[in-house]
Amino acid sequence: MLEVSVKHVFQGFTLDATFKAPPGITVLFGRSGSGKTTIVNAVAGLLKPDEGRIAVDDWVLLDTKQGVQLRPHKRRLGYVFQEGRLFPHLSVRQNLAYGAWFAPKEVPRESFSKVVEMLGIGPLLERRPAALSGGEKQRVAIGRALLSAPRLILADEPLAALDAARKAEILPYFERLRDEVSVPILYVSHAASEVARLATTVVALDGGRVIAHGAAAEILGDPNVRPGGARDIGAVLTARVLRHQDDGLTELNAGGLPLFLPKVTAKPDTILRIRIAAHDVILSRARPEGLSALNILPKTIAELRSGDGPGAIVALDTVAGRVLARITRRSAVAMELQKGTMVHAVVKTVSVAGLDIGGNA
Repeated sequence: MLEVSVKHVFQGFTLDATFKAPPGITVLFGRSGSGKTTIVNAVAGLLKPDEGRIAVDDWVLLDTKQGVQLRPHKRRLGYVFQEGRLFPHLSVRQNLAYGAWFAPKEVPRESFSKVVEMLGIGPLLERRPAALSGGEKQRVAIGRALLSAPRLILADEPLAALDAARKAEILPYFERLRDEVSVPILYVSHAASEVARLATTVVALDGGRVIAHGAAAEILGDPNVRPGGARDIGAVLTARVLRHQDDGLTELNAGGLPLFLPKVTAKPDTILRIRIAAHDVILSRARPEGLSALNILPKTIAELRSGDGPGAIVALDTVAGRVLARITRRSAVAMELQKGTMVHAVVKTVSVAGLDIGGNA
């Protein structure tokens, strides 16, 4: 269990954040300037907060009341930066060995071969960083962090410097870390797709404060929580792969309803997480006919939230899971929408991007 409670006053900004997180990936989610990196710096020992306590189980990194403040190199943390920050004069094998060199001899550690296999970096071992792609460098950086036998891994927007193709390449490896490694991970992001795919726990931040904290589906499905802004609102469904069809679509079972997506690589019976962006959902009072969209999810409205602007967020608790729709207030009034109104959520198959589809923990 990771416990973080920190308070620090900067000129013009106050951080006051407290949360606990179980094993897995805990994502600090919010806009730039919300306090994400400041929390990570406090955990890493690069910032001493005015007040605070940080601990991983019985391993206390900071307790200002008790006068405990471990130096950064004593905290047994693995750190993955936006860039790989590998040693350019060393091979991949030597960079990995450098991480293992810092591991205390008396503590359990991941084996070299397991880390290499998990991250798919076996063919890269004799290369130097200059011969690696951005995604390959990040995989090596993750391996180096793991081999140092850390009590906690910090990942500060590790995909921010990568293009969409490289992000798609590396996200499955973070999913494997979440599912196969016991080391907790504190992960910073402002990208909703990363949060939806990876998070075991979400800590939503705004203005230096925690505005919501809980499981990914719970936080991302709450229409009142908008840490990434209105464009990033979207809920998370879980569904099981049924079959891959000849026309390039994959059919899933989402709570008993069919859900069609562009072909995914997962095998039948695989459980997937799917993020459905709220702005890609259309609502209809009657069951629509003659549409090109294949995915229709019926349910009564669980919650409707109107903002100060022209938009409104509608939440539906379908048998497939929570779905959010972002519509105009004008449409909500014209359709006479309110809590309990029966509607049909319509989702275009091709609107679900590959980055929004990942393995479920």
